[in-house]
Amino acid sequence: MTPPAGFPQGIPLYQQGYRNWSEETIVDDVWTCAPSNAADVVAVANWAVGAGYRIRPRGFMHNWAPFTVSNSESCSSPVVLLDTTTCMVSMELITGPPPAVKVGPGATMEAILGFLEGNNAGLASVPAVGQITIGGAMAIDAHGACVPADGETPLAGQAYGSISNLVLSLDAVVWNSTTSAYEVQTFTRSDPRTKALLTHLGRTFVTSITLQASANQNLRCQSYTDVSAATLFAPPATAGSRSFAAYIAKAGRVEAILYPFTSNPWLKVWSVCPNKPLLSRHTTTPYNYVFSDIIPQSVAILVNEIIGGNPSAAPALGAAEYAATVSGLTAFLDYDLWGPAKNTQLYIQASTLRLAEGGGAVLCRRADIQRVVSEFYAKYSSLMASYQQAGKYPMNGPIEIRVSGLDHGSAVQATGAEPPSISALLERTDHPEWDSAVWTNMLTIPGTPYAYDFYTEMGNWARTNYASYAAVRVEWSKGWAHTTAGPWTDTNALTQTIPNDFRVARTSSQNWDWALGVYDTLDPHRIFTSPLHDVLTP
Repeated sequence: MTPPAGFPQGIPLYQQGYRNWSEETIVDDVWTCAPSNAADVVAVANWAVGAGYRIRPRGFMHNWAPFTVSNSESCSSPVVLLDTTTCMVSMELITGPPPAVKVGPGATMEAILGFLEGNNAGLASVPAVGQITIGGAMAIDAHGACVPADGETPLAGQAYGSISNLVLSLDAVVWNSTTSAYEVQTFTRSDPRTKALLTHLGRTFVTSITLQASANQNLRCQSYTDVSAATLFAPPATAGSRSFAAYIAKAGRVEAILYPFTSNPWLKVWSVCPNKPLLSRHTTTPYNYVFSDIIPQSVAILVNEIIGGNPSAAPALGAAEYAATVSGLTAFLDYDLWGPAKNTQLYIQASTLRLAEGGGAVLCRRADIQRVVSEFYAKYSSLMASYQQAGKYPMNGPIEIRVSGLDHGSAVQATGAEPPSISALLERTDHPEWDSAVWTNMLTIPGTPYAYDFYTEMGNWARTNYASYAAVRVEWSKGWAHTTAGPWTDTNALTQTIPNDFRVARTSSQNWDWALGVYDTLDPHRIFTSPLHDVLTP
């Protein structure tokens, strides 16, 4: 196929397929280029204006929401992706205190954490996937599973919200109305516009990011498979020492993974631990759970059976996954791990089972965390049972529950810092008592019958159920705005409900509409937009 006319010379341009993480978005042979630096991005941006093209950054495609490319696009579409992972990967330490790191947008979280570790620094709250770019992580407010334990004092530079809120400054390609051209501009946290660019959903192109860090810590990660879901997610009135909230109080860093139709979750609890406990295994590398990165044959057989048209194999699949987890934790001595933070923070690789995900965040008081998880588990279980009685098995992957902090400007070591305008973890100023976010995700094999119905019911229930004492926000990278036709198809949610989430208790110089105004000013030609942006951020 003939390349786009007039494309800047000297920048490699080629056709390449695009597949997102769950392989629900697959586009063959999209025009893609590999910019060497910010100047190349500027050149492509200014070409795109005159050529009538749209351009978008591309990382490792570990996403669900189609902010980069949609199934409606192809090589004949006026779109060029810019692969940031080949050249725009620089890293530079900035000494503190606290320390910071200046990175290119294509640098991976694993590389950044490794670089920081080599300089005795780290991040408190990070996503579990190492092979994602920092540019992508920032764009969708990637988060970890971390809040301070009871009595824990954060280190200088530590924050418990999103990656987006750790940004001290960034460089972005924006329109200069005086010169009538795109150029690179630097945005610091004292610039009011910066808060719109922190979690930007792909509405801008960031070419450099400076992240706040802290001194590194050693973490102990203990796994438990002997705590029942009924105990872990018990109603607050009956919750005891092995409840989810109790583990949060003790360690602050907790994740529960419950396989479908099983009774006991895989519970991970991280705790700050300067010295190695006697019985812990010292780990010097990330990705310690081999059994979850390499799909066991017992699991693969059942996955293929479901894909082949037998969704009723879901209970057997859940049992097989739980058995593989228990045996794997035992065989590889993974029940009790200890080492530098990144080695237990990162545990998901590209070889793991690729699943569709739906879910979001529930902003609440720390005192209400147990209530949130208990009500979610009760509803999920009852709905699963109802579907099963009707011969339907929409969910064949696990549920995952984590807790993080919120995004506060006060957590940033920069004058005048304001939290990201449209981060799911944006603080609610009318509810200062809401200090936590409970993240709930429901996973299933893409294409499973009735999955969209299930996601729709759970999403509608969450909005209603939590309204009296908490607030629901979407997780931008995952599936949301479901109807029975699929994710991102609920027009009312896309144009009203979700934008309203970022209007409540926000002034006209902070809210959703203000952020969209910033995007339109900095990109008036909308060269960075996708079809989803055209509906969500018109």
